[in-house]
Parts: sequence; C-alpha cells; structure tokens
Amino acid sequence: MAEEDEENKEEEEQSPFLLPHDHLERTGSVWSGLAHIITAVIGSGVLSLAWCMAQLGWIVGPLSMLIFAGVTLVASSLLSDCYRSPHSEHGIIRNRSYMEAVKLYLGRKNIWICGFFQQVSLFGAGIAYTITASISMSAIQRSNCFHKEGHAAQCAYGHTFHMLLFGAAQILFSQIPNFHDMKWLSVVAAIMSFSYSSIGFALGFSKVIENGVIKGSIQGAPMATTAEKVWRVSQALGDIAFAYPYCVILLEIQDTLKSPPPENQTMKKASTIAIFITTVFYLCCGGFGYAAFGNQTPGNLLTGFGFYEPYWLIDFANACVVVHLVGGYQVYTQPLFRLLEKLLAELYPNNCFVNKYYTISLPLLPTLNLNATRLFTRTIYVLATTGIAMLFPYFNQVLGVLGAFSFWPLAIYFPVEMYIVQKQIRAWTKKWAILQTFSIVCLLISLFALIGSIQGLISAKTS
Repeated sequence: MAEEDEENKEEEEQSPFLLPHDHLERTGSVWSGLAHIITAVIGSGVLSLAWCMAQLGWIVGPLSMLIFAGVTLVASSLLSDCYRSPHSEHGIIRNRSYMEAVKLYLGRKNIWICGFFQQVSLFGAGIAYTITASISMSAIQRSNCFHKEGHAAQCAYGHTFHMLLFGAAQILFSQIPNFHDMKWLSVVAAIMSFSYSSIGFALGFSKVIENGVIKGSIQGAPMATTAEKVWRVSQALGDIAFAYPYCVILLEIQDTLKSPPPENQTMKKASTIAIFITTVFYLCCGGFGYAAFGNQTPGNLLTGFGFYEPYWLIDFANACVVVHLVGGYQVYTQPLFRLLEKLLAELYPNNCFVNKYYTISLPLLPTLNLNATRLFTRTIYVLATTGIAMLFPYFNQVLGVLGAFSFWPLAIYFPVEMYIVQKQIRAWTKKWAILQTFSIVCLLISLFALIGSIQGLISAKTS
C-alpha cells in the first residue's frame, strides 16, 4: 500500500494538469463509479425511448438499443485503458479528463477539435436537462389539473418559470467543487433514475394489461411521405444515441476510483454492470410504452399524458425526474467547470480572485470551499444554459441533435484513435482494420441521425 501511495505521489508530481483541489485521496469503488454512470446514462433520454420505438417498429427499435449498448460498452472499454499513460514522456501519469488524454495521445492539434465537440456536448446536456426538468415540473401541475378538472380540461402551463427555478437550484449545486465531493448527489440521483424508470415501465405494463392487446407494428408509425418517415427514423436514432454514451465524462469518473485494483479494471466492471442495467430498463420502458400506445406513443412517456391516473404516481415519477436531473446536470458540467478553472489558474497564477479559496462551515452541512471565480463563472454558465433552453424548448428534437452530433467524435473516434496510440497498434494490421471499420460504420450512422434530427428541430421551430 505504501508503494502504491508513493507511486501516486510521483505521478502527481510529474503531471502537468493539476488544480489545487486535484491532490485528493481517491476512495471510489465499483459502486460509486456505477452511481456516477447511472446518473449520467439513465437521464432524460429514457423518457423518449417509447417514442423512438414507435418510429422504428418492433424489430429495428430493440435491435437499435442493443447495438448502441454494445458500441457504448466497447468504446468505454477502449477509453478506460487510456487513463494511465505508460508511454508518455512524463512517465506513467494519469489522464484526469477526456481532453488531457486527447492532448497526451493525439497532440495539441486534436485537442482543439476534441474540445469543441466535448464542450458543445456538455453544454448541450445542460440545456437538455433544463428542458426536461421544466417539462416534468409542468407535468406535475397538469396532472393535478386533469385530476381535479377532468381529462378534457385545458390544462396548459408554460415552462419559463420552471426553467428559472431549475436554474436557480443549479447555481447552488454548481458550487460543489468537483466529482470527488458529489458522490452523495450521484447516489441520490441514481436512486431517482431507477424510481421513475421503474414507474414508467410499470405504467406501460399495466396499460398493456388494461388494453388486452399489444399495440404497434414491425414497421413503426406510418408517415404521410417516405421522406417524413426517414426523418423520423433518423431522429429516433439520434435520441437513442443521446440516451447511451457517457465517454465524455468517463475519465473524470475513473479518476475518483481507488487503486488497487487498477482503475481500468474497476471502471470496466462498473461500465458493464451499468450498461446491462440501463439496457434492461430501456427495453422495458421503450417496449411497454410502445406496446401500450402504439402509433400514438407520446414523445415523453411521463409528460405526454398517455397516463392520467393514478395522478399521485405520475407526480411522484416526475418529481424523481427533476431530482435526478439536478444531479445529472452536475455530472455533465463538472468536467467543463474544471477545464475553465484550470485555464484561468494557468493564465493568472498570482491572481487572488482566481486562486484564493474561502472555507465556509454551516450547521448540519459539509464544509464548503468557495472561490470568487468559481461562483462567477459557474453562475454565468447556468444562466446561459437556462436562457438557451428557453429559446429551444423542444424535447425530442434537441435530444436527437445533441446525441447525433457528439456520438461519433466523442464516443467512437477519439477513444479508438487514443487506444491505437496507447497500445501501439500498427496501421493496416488486422486489429487496426477492425477498429477503423468500427469507427467508419458509426460515423455513417451518426451523420444519418444528425441530418434528420436537425431537420426535425428546424420543423419544430418554424411550426
């Protein structure tokens, strides 16, 4: 154990990518890693999967989910092996973030491309989670209204106030320094995600029993034209792509894990368990939602109001969604916060505004280290995601664009290229050819999904 501590200390001295709060003891395990992954993966995307099934049909729908699950498992395995860099000129060091790994393995030119896709993806996740949380809060009001006034009542509520409320909560939670300090939040969020996913599955199952028939078809919901059907299929693939990958934050999660055993082994185990669990939930929620409503499956299973009663269960499920998204928002934004604060610390090493921390102790609450730059920049970030969410409050379309845009570069291309460099795989060997073929096929799927998702967003904005 002493040798391990000495090795870690030596690695940290060699690493050029440290912030003041990076010198922390890593205590994470398979279960904490699993909680972080579940919080990141079972998010707003699960609520759109029944709608995806309705667009794809009974064969292509489940098959698409299984394929994306397999692709995500392969990509996460490749990336987890890139956490430690034995062939680096700095010695054996840790890559504490996705961009640090890209910079080390692929050079400075690639880091600008990666940085663009990663920051857009993380920023987009914040927007998507703000939209979804506001829809769920509004759905609670609508559910109570329908219960009191009847199902035919005009129960319409806007989302602006709810987005502002969610943004205010995120300003508070954004002051959590980093991943090491938010294990408790991820555990709570993971429990919430299991809760509302289970409720969605149970409601769909009970609706199928009530109907006495399994709705839906092999072809999926018919459209007026072939072109419209193609757009819907591509948008559905984009939504599924959004629901699975978490590679963009994998290395940040892996950096919380203790060693021994080696972090990549722990991460692979946590990833395998997480992807298996999420796939089961996705198939159940998507499948039973489609079986219950067929071609009329709503875009959001819990807020599209295919379900009216029991209203208290709908309210509880949507409350779980909101609590989960509070944690999910933080899981996706902490890497972006860390990058920005690292850059500011490097640019202004002697600036008290940037580098001075204040310790605040409150009764019954953990000690909090506040920093003026952190308070300012993170607040501006939350305000930006909230403002853009107000401009584009389109659930399915936004998820499709974000999923398709970031899936190939972040979940496939960079992990494959870094793995090739890390394992020193020579070009045109069998293993190299398999990896490149895998990457190209995923690129074509991503382009197809992106084109259709952008068309859907434009149509929603202009209609």
